[in-house]
Amino acid sequence: MPLRLIFMGTPDFSVPTLLELVAHGHEIVAVYTRAPKPGGRRGLQLQPTPVEEAARKLGVPVLTPKTLKTEAALDEFSAFEADAAVVVAYGMILPQSILDAPKLGCYNLHASLLPRWRGAAPINRAIMAGDAESGVMVMKMDVGLDTGDVAMAERLAITDNMTAVDLHDRLSRLGADLMVRAVAALDRGGLQLKKQSEEGVTYAAKIDKAEARIDWSKPAHAVLRHIHGLSPFPGAWAELENARVKVLRCELAKGSGAPGEVLDGQLTIACGEGAIRILELQREGKARMQATDFLRGVKVEPPMRLS
Repeated sequence: MPLRLIFMGTPDFSVPTLLELVAHGHEIVAVYTRAPKPGGRRGLQLQPTPVEEAARKLGVPVLTPKTLKTEAALDEFSAFEADAAVVVAYGMILPQSILDAPKLGCYNLHASLLPRWRGAAPINRAIMAGDAESGVMVMKMDVGLDTGDVAMAERLAITDNMTAVDLHDRLSRLGADLMVRAVAALDRGGLQLKKQSEEGVTYAAKIDKAEARIDWSKPAHAVLRHIHGLSPFPGAWAELENARVKVLRCELAKGSGAPGEVLDGQLTIACGEGAIRILELQREGKARMQATDFLRGVKVEPPMRLS
């Protein structure tokens, strides 16, 4: 039997799960998302979230409350008489009263292998830390920060050529499938929960633009993972001839030299140990481009240096 579900989500990452739940016959009685923000070329138009856009196309009621901590918000939420709520990158705290409202509970899809990388930026942090794998987990929510009991999980290897957007897209699709299976198990009464380990807890703090500058004194692999973990946003950057350049994709390369030193005419840059070759970049105020295209218009060769 299909379940009556409230869906709560905001960014692109959430949309595949919403669509898969609908495709598998579940009744989405309401969608909760963040309120539209100013956008467009002049910042004068209100831009709905990706989840709101998807929900409107599906004809599902959309709610954008500023808080869920009031009696009015609880009454509105409870009036939908949902069996459960599915939460995917919603971006707001759910108080205990909301968590208790659906008779089967609230279930969150989180993009990490909990308890590693609880918090706001698990995809970025996993890449930046050099993790060999990531994944998605479905957990029954409690009032803690990603501390709920885990129901199901899927793992995914992180390769050195993966950027944050690459991992984001793969986990988004993997997570949609996982949540559909979890909801089916919940419907059958067969969803088993397991407490998270108290060992190995780490927190994925929100990315601060101040940490985006590339530190060429680090080993090449650490530089590569830093670059890929921040690609495409906010974008790891360095200065070349006093102009800021975002580095969006790179690979490990042979060579050595002083940190930041340009080693050849193919954008091979020395690190504290080893070197990387820049494959894709973006000059300030310009569109992103392949390194080969960049080098047609800009000569970068020894003894130049990135700082």
